[in-house]
Amino acid sequence: MDRKGWVMRAVEALRFATFKEIQRYLDEEGEAFSKKELEDTLKALVAEGRLEEKEGTYRLARKKGGGEAFEKLFGD
Repeated sequence: MDRKGWVMRAVEALRFATFKEIQRYLDEEGEAFSKKELEDTLKALVAEGRLEEKEGTYRLARKKGGGEAFEKLFGD
């Protein structure tokens, strides 16, 4: 599993998690990330729209409506 996969797995398991909670989960699973790696991965997942971040707490991004999926498939 790649870095993004591990971070997504951690957030799925924890539901709402801070940076330190995600880091602790990954350490317990035997996947040690440096702080920079974890920060970069979290930023990338937020930019991709897979995670949401609010006041230092991360969670899975809410599903968008069917209209957005339709636009991705058939948009300009």
